[in-house]
Amino acid sequence: MSRVGLIAGNGQFPFLVLSAAHRMGHDVTVVAIKEEVFPSLEEAAVAAGAGYHAVSLGELGKAISILKNAGASQAVMAGQVKHTKIFSGIVPDMTLLSVLMRLKAKNTDAIIAAVADVLASRGIELLDSTVFLQPLMASEGPLTRRRPSADEAEDFAFGYAMADSVAGLDIGQTIVVRDRAVVAVEAMEGTDEVIARAGRLAGPGTRVVKVAKPNQDMRFDVPVVGVPTIEAMRSAGASALSVDAGQTLFIDGDAVIDAANASRIAIVGRPKTREGRA
Repeated sequence: MSRVGLIAGNGQFPFLVLSAAHRMGHDVTVVAIKEEVFPSLEEAAVAAGAGYHAVSLGELGKAISILKNAGASQAVMAGQVKHTKIFSGIVPDMTLLSVLMRLKAKNTDAIIAAVADVLASRGIELLDSTVFLQPLMASEGPLTRRRPSADEAEDFAFGYAMADSVAGLDIGQTIVVRDRAVVAVEAMEGTDEVIARAGRLAGPGTRVVKVAKPNQDMRFDVPVVGVPTIEAMRSAGASALSVDAGQTLFIDGDAVIDAANASRIAIVGRPKTREGRA
């Protein structure tokens, strides 16, 4: 048994990490971002025998103290913190303020990477966020009963370069294309919202390309797809989805594939070659 910290945002991701780490015999201490976390996580933590502590988004020093006092030398970040909240309404403590003052760029990746460096300097290693969840990672190739059509595959091939460029600039990880034209690009609104917007703009027949960043740090902000993503695609008339194999988490497991099969949505996992994405 090892002592592991779980820094939890919103969504089901923290529940999955908590459950998997508990099953593996780890002693888990949950540090919950109270502006984001689902209230039911506390009940799940108690049921798993884990410690549970709520902190505000700006209380980095308090979060570190909690993990240190619990004897956790490793931690996992899981769950979304809305990008808009990072840049508005946050009241940083002195620890976080010292991080922000040193940053040359204040995008999400830069902030979280700097937080990871501070954790490391205090003796807490930030692990890959999916370290306990490998069975839920997307595999390569067609993942649904229906394979992408020739037109859908062409839209994917067209979209990859743009999606990779947008993700590399830390703008977003999803674009929506139709007939070799970019319909919508994700920014701070999130995947489901950009799919809905694309449906309003272009109607049925759009294709969704969701990618990891070219130098994806698996410790945070990994691509996540869930049943709500498939429901958003169905509502918008989107017909196919490409994700990056080995770097995309199916948060609802096989239920994602089941939902896609029920709606005849094709999902494919884009393989990663030694030179980069195929």
